[in-house]
Amino acid sequence: MSTKIKSPKNLPKKPGVYIMRNASDEIIYIGKAKNLKNRVSSYFREKLDRPKTQILMSHFDNLEYIITNSEKEALILEANLIKKYHPRYNIQLKDDKRYPYVKITNEKFPRLVITRNITKNGVFYGPFTDVGSVRKTVKFLKSLFKIRTCRNMDGPCLNSQIDLCYAPCDGKITEEEYGEIINKIDLFFQGKYSAIVKNLKKEMEQAALNEEYEKAAVLRDQITSIEEIMEKQFVDLVDDDLDQDVIAIAAGKHEIVVIIMLIRNGKIIGRDDFLMSGSEYDSTSEILFAFIQQYYGYNRHVPKQILLAEEINDKTLIEEWLSDLRGNKVHIKVPQKGVKLRLVKMAEKNAEIIEHQKKNLENSMIELKKYLKLEKLPRVIEGYDISNISGKFAVGSKVSFKDAKPNKKRYKQFKIETPGPNDFAMMKELLTRRLKLIETDPEPDLIVIDGGKGQLGMACDVLEELNLTHIPIIGLAKEFEEIYVPNSKRPIIIPKNNKALHLLQQVRDESHRFAITYHRKLRSKNISQSSLDDIKGIGKKRKINLLKEFGTIDNIKNASVDELAEVDGMSKNAAQNVFDYYH
Repeated sequence: MSTKIKSPKNLPKKPGVYIMRNASDEIIYIGKAKNLKNRVSSYFREKLDRPKTQILMSHFDNLEYIITNSEKEALILEANLIKKYHPRYNIQLKDDKRYPYVKITNEKFPRLVITRNITKNGVFYGPFTDVGSVRKTVKFLKSLFKIRTCRNMDGPCLNSQIDLCYAPCDGKITEEEYGEIINKIDLFFQGKYSAIVKNLKKEMEQAALNEEYEKAAVLRDQITSIEEIMEKQFVDLVDDDLDQDVIAIAAGKHEIVVIIMLIRNGKIIGRDDFLMSGSEYDSTSEILFAFIQQYYGYNRHVPKQILLAEEINDKTLIEEWLSDLRGNKVHIKVPQKGVKLRLVKMAEKNAEIIEHQKKNLENSMIELKKYLKLEKLPRVIEGYDISNISGKFAVGSKVSFKDAKPNKKRYKQFKIETPGPNDFAMMKELLTRRLKLIETDPEPDLIVIDGGKGQLGMACDVLEELNLTHIPIIGLAKEFEEIYVPNSKRPIIIPKNNKALHLLQQVRDESHRFAITYHRKLRSKNISQSSLDDIKGIGKKRKINLLKEFGTIDNIKNASVDELAEVDGMSKNAAQNVFDYYH
């Protein structure tokens, strides 16, 4: 990198990247150039046509540059530097998603694992945008092909005993036979289902000829399972073996929604959406270029063909770069007719729908700001709830919404230590413990608790004790959906059909769901380790009914035989057994 300069006068006529800074030495723009001197000189003309360039140069103080061997190298470096420094005036892909990959491990008898880290060892497929779906797929493949799941291969495990593993650790399958199974899994992730079925049918016919009927039956079931996947999982479009991505955008007020549809073997296998910021003064062509540059520059599968709604600048350059990443030729096309044009139109429609939804979410925050008289837009809202049964298995939940959508990375569950039943004291403990974590978990723009004046008063006391009274807080009373705010006797009533109320209800209901889920988990764990298991005639169903009725083991101990017998599913003999056990 060169020393800082104020003008393009001494810039070389070589490819490279230029880095513009303001008077505070902050990076405000990063660009690439085939010829640094010519490109940067265009910013210093007397008349600047583009509003973005005028604004950029009004903040410009100095620049640095990096020379590269080619324009293609400059393209890659530009993308990396934008990702690192996030300059104010660059178009940026707002992608905080770390998608999972499926990995076939590099072992003698490989395993199939889900990971978010790319390493040099193993074969990787992905990334996959639907985490739930990929987990189901991996589980399906493990059970279908019976590959090993254990780490150490230290002897036959339960999976081999229940016929879910071929037990290579016990020598029940050769390395060559196991390798053939792994090849089928590889074909599966390439989307070559027909090839897998064809191979399996050959194996099944051969097994039948050899009178290996049990093996033939297993192969038949595998064929049936894969054919069901072929029917259900994908949307057929056209008899086309091309590997394609379709990209479309919809412009918002401050951000751009980008949709990408993944097409493999003529079938839509997935769709994802992204936001691009810093694009207020840029053309659609520039936004598409920036998206392609930043999206594919981050460990993503590069397709053979990319379909767009319009041409982009420097198309040849970006095609060359993508071809290098893929290992063979990549084409960027703007279809004019047929199925490919319909795909682009479909992607555009999806982008418009998401932009409309985003606008509605933004409107709900604007409405909420207005009704609650907040100083700023409540972009981060946190909801809290307590769940317990007569004070037992008490838990608290914190959920977080960012830009009116659940932000599950910021969810948190708490085991409540306050003896109960005392919901006020439990909520006080929950809020205190959470708000003491402000340094590691930034404060929200709004706190929502489930309850009316009493709960709100207690919550305000917590904020005061922790010197956090500047954080807005409300209580949402469920019966009439009344909103209580500090220092006000009358509740705020938001119309039932208003987006602001719907957002608050969603936060409240999600915190309740999250708390109950954790409570049930703890209760279930306790039930599974109950002393009731030792009593003759008490199975899982009777045990659950007893605990539901009495709440705790101590209450069951103190119950009479008649009280025990009245519980759903209990007989007189079973009740007597319980009574005798504890007495």
